[in-house]
Amino acid sequence: MIRIGVDAMGGDHAPQVVVRGAVEAAAELGPERRVVLFGDRDAIVRLLREEGAEESALEIVHTTEVIGFDDNPAVAFVKKADSSITVGFNHLKDGRIDGFASAGNTGAMMAGSMLAIKPVEGVIRPVISTVIPTTDGGRTLLLDVGLNVDCKPEVLYQYGIIGNLFARHVMKVAEPRVGLLNIGEESEKGNHAAKTVYELMASSDEFRFAGNVEAQSLFTGDVADVIVCDGFVGNVVLKQTEGFYHILKGRAVADTFVDSLNYELYGGTPVLGVNATVVIGHGRSSAQAIKNMILQTERMVQSSINTRIAEAFAGCNK
Repeated sequence: MIRIGVDAMGGDHAPQVVVRGAVEAAAELGPERRVVLFGDRDAIVRLLREEGAEESALEIVHTTEVIGFDDNPAVAFVKKADSSITVGFNHLKDGRIDGFASAGNTGAMMAGSMLAIKPVEGVIRPVISTVIPTTDGGRTLLLDVGLNVDCKPEVLYQYGIIGNLFARHVMKVAEPRVGLLNIGEESEKGNHAAKTVYELMASSDEFRFAGNVEAQSLFTGDVADVIVCDGFVGNVVLKQTEGFYHILKGRAVADTFVDSLNYELYGGTPVLGVNATVVIGHGRSSAQAIKNMILQTERMVQSSINTRIAEAFAGCNK
């Protein structure tokens, strides 16, 4: 039995859309999976009834506090000990759930990842990633998308290892091509960090290095299945993509690739390089996005990606 914990109180439209998304996800996952909601029991039960769902369809862990978007993340994670996020992470740490997802305070989710379940030994810095669609109908993994805005070459090299494992075991790419986002294809292009990490990646036997990837190839899938960059650049790419999608939809552009840019289809941003499955959803998540966030969390648990990353970094000094 796989148990997926969900912060029922996290997000701009919580708990309504979270409960609705959880009900939809539970129905899709079936009886061998259990969705566990953390939050105000009375509010959750009332919403379950409004959705026409039985209370027994999901498990509820009652909490009395909420970490808001205006709270100091690290302070609130500790001081609001009965918050839905803190209690959820304690359950995750103790093995009472197998994964935890929230569309709530991103900083608090990262605080829980670092303080409660902690980074994998050997990983210099955990990373957050996202899947971006490609014009050939495929998907590319982009990491980092906002956690570490300044990265040493050794950190970027480790992203290549982590991204390769995720592409293999979660995205089911047999031989992932790992590329480095840069301003040109040539090995001598880029700043000092880019040149140094290029050398590290080119000499690696831990993944299949595809070389530099220019921004014009981000959405084609022609060059790489995994694209590595620092969190500053990755976050710009992510938000530019979201903005581009909303502009095109606002102009009533009907196109399957444009539709695939909708973040709601992918659910959330996995935190990789920590000792348990954590997925962070968009604060504006709809019920559809919450459902997909839960399904994504279940797939990650099923893949044992955290164990695979820990095994890869056992004794790693890179």
